[in-house]
Amino acid sequence: MFQMLNEKERNEKGLLREDAKSLRKLTREQLAELEEREKTPREKMMDLIITVLPAVVLAISLLEYTIMPDVNPNPMRHIYTVVLAIVFVAYTAAFILGKIKESKGDKKLIRSLRYRAPLYAAIAAILTLYDILTIKTNYFTYPLVPCVNSIMYAAWTDRAELLRCASHTLVLMFKGYGLGVVLGLITGITCGYSRKVNYWIDPILKFMGPIPISTWIPIIAVLSPSLSGGALFIIVVGVWTAVTNASRAGVANVDKAYFDAAKILGASERQLIFKVAIPAAMPNIMAGMTQGMMTACTAIMVAEMMGVKGGLGWYITWVKSWALYNNMFASLFIICLIFTIVTKILNMVKNRVLRWQIGVTK
Repeated sequence: MFQMLNEKERNEKGLLREDAKSLRKLTREQLAELEEREKTPREKMMDLIITVLPAVVLAISLLEYTIMPDVNPNPMRHIYTVVLAIVFVAYTAAFILGKIKESKGDKKLIRSLRYRAPLYAAIAAILTLYDILTIKTNYFTYPLVPCVNSIMYAAWTDRAELLRCASHTLVLMFKGYGLGVVLGLITGITCGYSRKVNYWIDPILKFMGPIPISTWIPIIAVLSPSLSGGALFIIVVGVWTAVTNASRAGVANVDKAYFDAAKILGASERQLIFKVAIPAAMPNIMAGMTQGMMTACTAIMVAEMMGVKGGLGWYITWVKSWALYNNMFASLFIICLIFTIVTKILNMVKNRVLRWQIGVTK
């Protein structure tokens, strides 16, 4: 009898362990699906309308651009037509694929489209309104404010120079960002861990922190032997300040109980720093690195506009002097695209490093 009960108890424990393993393997999407209540028919219809809305707005934008006459010169006007058609087909195909997967139980794609649909629809609507106000009605003065097709035409015709300037900007930005992050981590972690070091560094941070990036330009112009070196210095200073402040605050705010427990277990000073302080302060450190990237994006434009012979900032100043506003807007678009991609990559790294903050695995 007791043997049968023990065997039954072991089987139940085994099933519980299997259930625990299964729960650990659940993704966030699967947990959300388990917790989600059944939607009403009205809610399902609203979800469908919102998800389809970007395709509807894109179709309206395509019709508006092709049917309404242009009031200003618009060379190679088919460029924007092709882009709109490609985006429309891509989104429609993604929607159809998402509905097919949803019918088979996989709701990940359709959920993603539903979440991003309002933003996509708003962007398409803004571009449509912008096109109407520029090339269709001349509400904005031509050529000071070019239409979307003119910007794309300028980017295509001057693509070689834009690519060269973009590569120059990326190289200079990553050199300054990398150096600023390394120096900021060393300074910030040391200041957060040692009061003696913080005593000397804190006044420097309080003095340099409020100074805008553009304020350094006349100082660099006088002291720096080369404009490239001065531009690098501006980026490093901006990134160093952001990363130092964030990492210092993160290390200083680590619970003292962690250090006490590690000391009881025999941890050395090196282990206290690398095994306790830095991992516990990692959320602040990553936030500082993200803020440093934003600072670097601003600093690189300021640095290049002060006279560096290369980069997208220099390109903007150069084409503006020749009244090539189409090219200027094209470079601005490329700057936004590059910085968006770089920030997205940095956020992916942040999510990977801080994956322990997420309750379930992806």
